[in-house]
Amino acid sequence: MKCQEIMWIIIALVVAIGLYPIAGQDIALDFLGGYLIELSLSVDNLFVFLSIFTAFGVPEQLRHRVLRYGIIGAAGLRLLFILCGTAIVSRFNWILYFFGVVLMFNGVKMLFTKEEQGESKGVVWGMKLVRKFVPITENFCGNCFFVLKEKCRYATPLFVVLVVVELSDIIFAIDSVPAVFSVTTNPVIVYTSNLLAIFGLRQMYFGLEKLSNRFIYVKYGIATVLIFTGIKLVAAMFDRTVSTAESICFILLVLVASMVASLFVTKKQRV
Repeated sequence: MKCQEIMWIIIALVVAIGLYPIAGQDIALDFLGGYLIELSLSVDNLFVFLSIFTAFGVPEQLRHRVLRYGIIGAAGLRLLFILCGTAIVSRFNWILYFFGVVLMFNGVKMLFTKEEQGESKGVVWGMKLVRKFVPITENFCGNCFFVLKEKCRYATPLFVVLVVVELSDIIFAIDSVPAVFSVTTNPVIVYTSNLLAIFGLRQMYFGLEKLSNRFIYVKYGIATVLIFTGIKLVAAMFDRTVSTAESICFILLVLVASMVASLFVTKKQRV
């Protein structure tokens, strides 16, 4: 793992350690738990990004630009999601139980649904959506999102990719934000933990891209994390609680086990 890829992880750990003497152990653990959940679920989003780039045939040198703007957009969208989510939860606490059921359903669905890229559908869907507002060029035009042709502004396929990436992040946030609510509903903690995980996505993507074929069981680890956070939210309805420290240990164990199992099996297949 390169220095750029671990920089944001180190920053998150420093923030968690810094919160301990300032805000107390509970807040520090809430931040660390929220960050760990967001980081683990982000891995699944990275596989989606890889699928999108492959479907559109985006050259590797242009993927940096899409990810940069995509992450900036995701940071703004997450703030909106979290503010709306915490406002709703503060007025209707029962909505957390609904979130829990949704998370469990999506986790089970991920466990038993075969991997389907849906590449051609993604391309057609993205093209149709953007074409409703602006014409699209047939080919990439360098690193431009828009170009002028005969005094008419055209979107490039690179802009279509950016739109699909942003929309995929909205779908992803429907799972990730409620999952963090299983640890804390403090909007500052939820957003900062989300933000640090999001900022590390760009560096993580290029490391994961080279190893995507080896992490074959990570999907199941992520699905297990979703189910666990869902159960944790629903269990609160019956006055059954799981501490943040226990949640952190469980999530780490699941993720490490899924990665080790993936590397072990793929190594045996290569021999």
